[in-house]
Amino acid sequence: MSRIGRMPITVPQGVTVTISGNVVAVKGPKGELSRMIHKDMIVEKENDTILVKRPSDNKEHRSLHGLTRTLIDNMITGVTKGFSKTLEIAGVGYRAAKAGTKVNLTLGFSHPVEVEPPKGITLDVPAPNRIVVSGIDKEAVGELAAKIRGYREPEPYKGKGIKYEGEVIRRKVGKAGGKGKK
Repeated sequence: MSRIGRMPITVPQGVTVTISGNVVAVKGPKGELSRMIHKDMIVEKENDTILVKRPSDNKEHRSLHGLTRTLIDNMITGVTKGFSKTLEIAGVGYRAAKAGTKVNLTLGFSHPVEVEPPKGITLDVPAPNRIVVSGIDKEAVGELAAKIRGYREPEPYKGKGIKYEGEVIRRKVGKAGGKGKK
């Protein structure tokens, strides 16, 4: 059995989970999420716990078992606590500025890059070199953070670019640092 898939999900106070067919809807204090799960997975609600079961032990069902449980758990966590990812900008002249709901990034291009968040996601710029992406949908938060990081990925020689908070960039030695000058 899947160790993750067989763990019960506890539903906290103030959160309602509705299961109709293969659609799971979660409503909580921060918002509402719904997701269509695989038609073969069995989701049962008992009092304040949710159990995910699989119909058989074939490879596809085993792989979907833990995934389905994690997706439902992330929905419950999202509507209660929410998710956020912090990005750090490093480099001379690289910075972020908030303009309404949008964020303008100056990343060394000939033009500023403008990022507009999708519905349900908020962008915050606490400092010119930090961006906080937050929302209730973990998938959407991670996707937008990866998209912003993709505008200028960190490079290994000087460490310039956009990286996740806590991400370690392996630095490389340049041409002159390898053998020495003559």
